[in-house]
Amino acid sequence: MPLLGPLARGIAWVTRASIALSAALMLAAITYQVVMRYVFGDTPSWSEELAVLLFSWSVLGGLALGVHEGWHVRLTALPDLLPRGPRILAERATDAVTAALGVFLAWSGWRFLDITSGSVSAAIGYPIEILNVLAPITGLLVALFGLERMLRPGGALPPAEQPLA
Repeated sequence: MPLLGPLARGIAWVTRASIALSAALMLAAITYQVVMRYVFGDTPSWSEELAVLLFSWSVLGGLALGVHEGWHVRLTALPDLLPRGPRILAERATDAVTAALGVFLAWSGWRFLDITSGSVSAAIGYPIEILNVLAPITGLLVALFGLERMLRPGGALPPAEQPLA
C-alpha cells in the first residue's frame, strides 16, 4: 500500500493543525470567560461549553495523533528483550490490535452518535452530534494510523533502528 504512508502523514498534519487551532480557541474562550467573570462580573454562558467541546477534540485528536507519532504509553520491557525480527513482529501485532481497537471505537462511537442524535447542548444549543461525532472520527484515525504503522517498512521501530533505505 504505497499510498497509505503519504495519506496518513497528510491526515496527521491536518489533525495536528486542527488540534493546535482547537487548543488556541479553547484558551481564548477560557481567557474571555475569566476576564468577563472577574473584571466585568458577567460570566458568559457559552464559553465553558465551547471550551469543553474544543478540549474534547484536543484530547481525542491527540490520542489518534499519538498512535501515528508513537507517543502512546505502553510497556516495552518484554519486546525490548526480543531480537530484531521477533521484535518487529511484536510491534506489528501491537499496531494491528491498536487498529482493531480504533475500528471498535469508530463502531461504538457511531452507535452512541445514533442514540444521542437530536439532542442539543445546554448553553449554546448546538447539535450534540458535533461533540459526539468526535469518537467515531477518532476511531477511524486510530485505525488508519495503526494500520499505517503496521504496514510501515521496517516496522514501527524508532528511527535509529529503521533500516537504511
